[in-house]
Amino acid sequence: MSKVSKDSAATVEDIGVGEVHEDVVDGYEISFLDLREAADLAPLLTGLPDDRCPCPHWGYVTDGELTFTFADRVEVFRRGDAFYTPPGHTPRVAAGTSWVMFSPAEEVARVNEVIARNTARQRA
Repeated sequence: MSKVSKDSAATVEDIGVGEVHEDVVDGYEISFLDLREAADLAPLLTGLPDDRCPCPHWGYVTDGELTFTFADRVEVFRRGDAFYTPPGHTPRVAAGTSWVMFSPAEEVARVNEVIARNTARQRA
């Protein structure tokens, strides 16, 4: 498969504060993210190197505001912004934010494992 849409994505997950639709295409995870509520996602990255995401991402914000915090700076992306964020970040999302994100599948799989563990701990 060389394409994916939000409706055709293999995985759909309600993450409490929103919903994620994702699939892997030619070595990249393509994620459609819609957050109903504001969320600081940094706690979900606990256990990764420096408790920050070690994976690069490319994306496009379709609505709202997405903030990536690095050790030395903060970058804010709003509706209509295309972005690249290198490794070493934590994300924060405003309520009502939607975006599409492209990530190297092997790298983001390791991040997703840590996020899943931390999410399960929060729910327990």
